[in-house]
Amino acid sequence: MLELYTDRLKLRSLHERDWEHFYMLHRDPQINQYVRIPESEEVIRAKFQQRSDTWFYGSGEWLTLAIETLDTGMFVGLTGLYCQSMEDQRAEVGYLLAKEVHGKGYATESLQAVIDWGCLSFDVHKFVAHCAQDNHASARVLEKCGFRLEGILRQEFKIGEQWFDDCAYGLLSAERQR
Repeated sequence: MLELYTDRLKLRSLHERDWEHFYMLHRDPQINQYVRIPESEEVIRAKFQQRSDTWFYGSGEWLTLAIETLDTGMFVGLTGLYCQSMEDQRAEVGYLLAKEVHGKGYATESLQAVIDWGCLSFDVHKFVAHCAQDNHASARVLEKCGFRLEGILRQEFKIGEQWFDDCAYGLLSAERQR
């Protein structure tokens, strides 16, 4: 079981007890407004099962970690890492936080921990992240962690009937904030 710690947070492997929180995050239309139309319980359950399984870097699957506060153990959200290319030493990162904890710095703090761990554990050269151009809060998280906007992919993805521009961010491990 993987556990990472920050000043305020514990990031850990998913457990069966996380199902309710995982499901809630993936079903909430407001949280997912820039990500996807909420999927069915069956699809979310399959995703949860896959992301609860033993993970290894280069598996082609996302590592998903539950984020909880150190002081109370309150569930905050999810964060993770995905190996895009072993050869190019490139990994993608992401996060999804509960509405009630938005604006408290938890996304930035947990993402920084994932980046540091990725550098130390897998010699990642570059981290990438994507967010919808209209998702200003997510863009701020990335920028606080040192990511730079590398491009905007116009009308790159569609949620329902609406097209969204996708902002491509990058962070070289040598540039990460320590």
